[in-house]
Amino acid sequence: MRIEKRQGHEGTGPGAITPDGCAVELYARLPIGEEPDIITAAVPAGAHILELGSGVGRMTHPLLERGFTITAVDESAEMLERVRGARTIRSTVEDLDLGETFDVVMLASFLVHTGDAAERQAFLETCTRHVTEEGCVLIQREGADYHTNVPRERVDPSGFTLRIVSAEPVGDGVNSVRAEYEFPDATWTQTFRARPLTKDEFEGALGEAGLRVDQYLTEDGVWVRAVKG
Repeated sequence: MRIEKRQGHEGTGPGAITPDGCAVELYARLPIGEEPDIITAAVPAGAHILELGSGVGRMTHPLLERGFTITAVDESAEMLERVRGARTIRSTVEDLDLGETFDVVMLASFLVHTGDAAERQAFLETCTRHVTEEGCVLIQREGADYHTNVPRERVDPSGFTLRIVSAEPVGDGVNSVRAEYEFPDATWTQTFRARPLTKDEFEGALGEAGLRVDQYLTEDGVWVRAVKG
């Protein structure tokens, strides 16, 4: 299975780089954060979660420890090699059709903000296709100032510095975003295309895919629970 590099996406630094510019070794180093706690509070205990774009399992592994069953999907074989304890499937999100449904479908890592509007709708339709009638879809959105508060940097307690260096328009409402991750022993960069979405635009995209917002799970609106209807 050969997946072409995604247009406008680049990555530099040690180790394998995925088609969308993600560095496998970098993502293996990133700390877990609060996401597993947000997810655990939003879904039924012991739910079977379809995780779209799982990467190396940064969220997969702590969710497994909390008693969930995970089917982890990613387009990168190198990413999936790092996942332990979950069923893994190598596929692009937009092409996935497992012929089964799940209690929870998760679309994190700002994938809903892909620069390609048709691809975004395909992502959301994959969510709709794979969630049970009574289940839910968890979506991670960009923060309101993600594209405007640039440049910015954050020093993580674990010892690395994340910089969002720029977000430059490339046409049709899409920006090219450049991020840098500086560790004491290595530096990675990632350049990717992302489309800012207002709340109305986001909810409209959900509606086109047969979904609606059930609840904004965090005060900043970054994590959302959606349901069919």
